[in-house]
Amino acid sequence: MKDRSGSSVKRDDYSQKWFVMGTVGTGVFLATVDGSIINVSLPTLVRVLHTDFAIVQWVVLAYLLTITCTMAGIGRLGDMVGKKTIYMSGFILFTLGSALCGLSPSVHWLIAFRVFQAIGAAMTMALGAAIVTEAFPPEERGRAMGTIGAIVSVGIVMGPALGGVILGALSWRWIFYVNLPVGIIGTFMVRRFLPDFRPVGRQQFDIPGALTLFFSLLALLLGLTLGQQQGFLQPVIFILMAGGIILLVIFVFIEHKVAQPMIDPKLFTDPLFSVNLTIGFMSFVGLGGTVILLPFYLENILEFSPMKVGLLMGIIPVMLGITSPLSGILSDRIGSRKITMVGLAVMLVGFLAASTLNQDTTIAGFAIRIFAVGAGMGIFLSPNNSAIMGAAPKRQLGIVSGMMAQSRTLGQTVGVAVIGAIWAGRTLYYAGAGSGEGATMAPVQAQISGLHDAFYTAAFLIGIALFLNIRAFTREEYSNNAFGA
Repeated sequence: MKDRSGSSVKRDDYSQKWFVMGTVGTGVFLATVDGSIINVSLPTLVRVLHTDFAIVQWVVLAYLLTITCTMAGIGRLGDMVGKKTIYMSGFILFTLGSALCGLSPSVHWLIAFRVFQAIGAAMTMALGAAIVTEAFPPEERGRAMGTIGAIVSVGIVMGPALGGVILGALSWRWIFYVNLPVGIIGTFMVRRFLPDFRPVGRQQFDIPGALTLFFSLLALLLGLTLGQQQGFLQPVIFILMAGGIILLVIFVFIEHKVAQPMIDPKLFTDPLFSVNLTIGFMSFVGLGGTVILLPFYLENILEFSPMKVGLLMGIIPVMLGITSPLSGILSDRIGSRKITMVGLAVMLVGFLAASTLNQDTTIAGFAIRIFAVGAGMGIFLSPNNSAIMGAAPKRQLGIVSGMMAQSRTLGQTVGVAVIGAIWAGRTLYYAGAGSGEGATMAPVQAQISGLHDAFYTAAFLIGIALFLNIRAFTREEYSNNAFGA
């Protein structure tokens, strides 16, 4: 349907919603599998590419940094030129990037092609939630977000297993080649099923704001990443962090001055949007920072085999996949705020329970403690995402979707750096004198005490998020009662 100017306008036609979900789900699954499958291959890449871990880790880091720094700008472009165009371009770039990664002659070429691949991934990740939000009626938005959550969990669980099979039977290059058929099928699905809604009227892209935000996030993320490796007291780390904060302040100033900002400051005047985006970020800080420590605990302290560790690490995504669709459906019926409150409370219990892990913990004891973290995250995530997308004006669904995805990856990166540093620092503190070999080589009791402090930190963050959620809930109830009166 077109208006008088010839531009396409959106109609409330939800007849193709599950075809759209299948298309977006393909992109979500592909990106999730790729993110988890590459971690399994790092030891192999060190050996076959004749490099070391300090270099090969940038195969992962370059991908994550690129995605996190570009998603907001891509979301804004989707609102300007149409989401289908950007989304299909993302599928094509990701597929081409995967082929180039598989053909890489050296680790440095692999890192460069991972950046190229990440740009395509960012195009799909930034706009997936916006496309699904347009495809489903408001009363089914929670269900849709829950379905996406389930697909994410399947990808997380399948990635390491698929990676192990490929590395055992084929060359490491097939870690990337396996994306090609899915990427090609996904591209045709986008072309066939996604509606091509075009915005009406001309819009301008906020180039100064986009560049300032990009370099601000890049400086902050590099500072966090390198600080975790080299220590946060190094001068270069201080310069990166300070520069990132200064650029972020400049970005906020720009957004209040330009006529068409990349991120409209008025969005944050809606407490439903601002509070839910904040607590979503905090939840991923806690989850990302603690999950990265669990393999060290399972291998170094409990001395489990890699296969057993892999199975136990699947508890969190499996629980997320089970609870996310259910909580999404429930939030459509009774609202998001109460369900997110329950999810955060369950997560808090899970982190506190995990703070009692020790060297005598059994498999059942570990599973009982950890399952609450995954279940709580699943209960929380779908309603929270639904609330964020529901608070976005239709003309700004792309940028809000990009910001939501960006908060997830940014939260995970911050969590790994900050909570990881807390664990290492507290472990060395408990180890005392003569602990210069690093936290992973510290005495068992010192590592366990450091792990407890890391989970206490995550629990503290989730406690703050729960407080903010309860505060927002009481204010909404008061406003509703006052309005009703």
